[in-house]
Amino acid sequence: MVESTVPILPCQTLPPVLEFYTALGFEVTLHQTSPNPYAVVQRGAVQLHFFGMKKYDPGASYSTCLVRTDDVDALHAAFQEGLRSAYGRVPTRGLPRIGPVGDTSHGVRQFLVTDPGGNCLRIGQPIRADQRHRPSPEEPFAKALHHAALFADSHEDPAAAARVLDRALALPDGPPAPVLLFRILALRADLAHRLADGASAEAFTRRAERVAAELTEDERESVLDDLKRLADVLL
Repeated sequence: MVESTVPILPCQTLPPVLEFYTALGFEVTLHQTSPNPYAVVQRGAVQLHFFGMKKYDPGASYSTCLVRTDDVDALHAAFQEGLRSAYGRVPTRGLPRIGPVGDTSHGVRQFLVTDPGGNCLRIGQPIRADQRHRPSPEEPFAKALHHAALFADSHEDPAAAARVLDRALALPDGPPAPVLLFRILALRADLAHRLADGASAEAFTRRAERVAAELTEDERESVLDDLKRLADVLL
């Protein structure tokens, strides 16, 4: 026997959802308007079903599903390019939106994409066999970055993540090592951008750029995801 699982996700109305997934490279294989709104999109082996609910609130949605891939970076780049072509920009806040790609503490390299219906796709590629969460670091700045990244990129709570980093940056212990400081500032700039705080986004971006300018080539190689995060803030 061969089995498969297909998520059936809610939305308020189908057209913007179908337009969004078309921009991501999906094909609409079914679009039913009556007796009930229902649609199917497919991209390779990934198939998603949607049903319409007039009283559904996309902003209050908790709907999510996991998509596994063997090349998460290529898929993220393809999705960004598709969204840029369709919307004239890469949406990073509100609905729809796409988050940055990066390594998580539970052994998966992933990014989140949320459609106009409020449905969140967690798109990931395992990078280690043990997918239990790593323990939080003991060093204060590393610990703050660890928890802020969870709030920002797993829970999609940029306000909570910003509070964690602001407390860390106000510690009297002095700044952390340059690589760690750059990662904190790059994430904080991204969070300010997601929170529509343009002045703070610019200020943290400039601080991060000054730190990045002092990094060695090996250090820059170790923060490629953070450099990409910062570059996306500037787009």
